[in-house]
Amino acid sequence: MDSTKIIEIFAYTIPSIITGAVAYYLFKTHFKDQQNTRNWLIQKDNQKIALPLRLQAYERLALLMERIQPSQLMVRINPVSHDKNDYENYVIAQIEQEFEHNIAQQIYVSDKCWTIIVTAKNAIVQMIRLAAKNEKVTNADELRTFVITELLEKTSPAATALAFIKNEVAELW
Repeated sequence: MDSTKIIEIFAYTIPSIITGAVAYYLFKTHFKDQQNTRNWLIQKDNQKIALPLRLQAYERLALLMERIQPSQLMVRINPVSHDKNDYENYVIAQIEQEFEHNIAQQIYVSDKCWTIIVTAKNAIVQMIRLAAKNEKVTNADELRTFVITELLEKTSPAATALAFIKNEVAELW
């Protein structure tokens, strides 16, 4: 075989290889774009389903924060006896019950939001426990009054968590 035949073979082969490589690249990018479009459409359809569920979760968590707001709790939950410790335990049990009722909502909200909600709940429980340990508080009615007046001076953890929930919902739009 002489060199002209080899050059002739290369002259036919190289353009064929280049054409094949270009075709492969174009098909690959086309199929990748098609897959991305399909994924986007699936995500869009899932978002139509998930968004109402997420909004419902935010609504329930906002309601939770309103219900465990200490000023709301103290007005809504009447003491069962005059013993401040019984009332403290009863109010904390109500908070825990409200929280446990809404615990599944955490799968629909961000980790940061859920952490803030848990922190607010724990802060409220701690606030009630500290109020019950105060020497000025001797019975359940004084505990109610003390907790309510304490909140007049500072922002409730539930109000802070509620503000965060509202901001996170505003980001969904």
